[in-house]
Amino acid sequence: MYSEKVMDHFNNPRNVGEIENPSGVGTVGNAKCGDIMRIYLDIDNQGVIQDAKFKTFGCGAAVATSSMATELVKGKTVQEALSVTNKAVMEALDGLPPVKVHCSLLAEEAIHAALWDYAKKHHIGIAGLEEPVADIGQREE
Repeated sequence: MYSEKVMDHFNNPRNVGEIENPSGVGTVGNAKCGDIMRIYLDIDNQGVIQDAKFKTFGCGAAVATSSMATELVKGKTVQEALSVTNKAVMEALDGLPPVKVHCSLLAEEAIHAALWDYAKKHHIGIAGLEEPVADIGQREE
């Protein structure tokens, strides 16, 4: 049912935790399944993501997609991170069962919410980034 990569990221998640004084934080949730995902980003003055961490309350697929999403954005510019889609997360995990695809969408939305928070805090625009609709209002100001 789950790929070896999904199981590995569930059993040994990368980047779990919080970043003190993060550049951006994005929190999203899915009321239907109860998953809540929060991604923290540390972005340097050149717009490169130096670190990414997450806290997720949810199923194994939610933990695995959070873990993989943080791995995929580390070292990328803000613009490159914006292009990390749910499909990219799923491909990096060698796929997800159809009933768990929403977890990869949450990961993409959490990245976008964290980037939105970063842009808002720094009074900048990020081309292609729209205000998140899935934000459940728990971002740190």
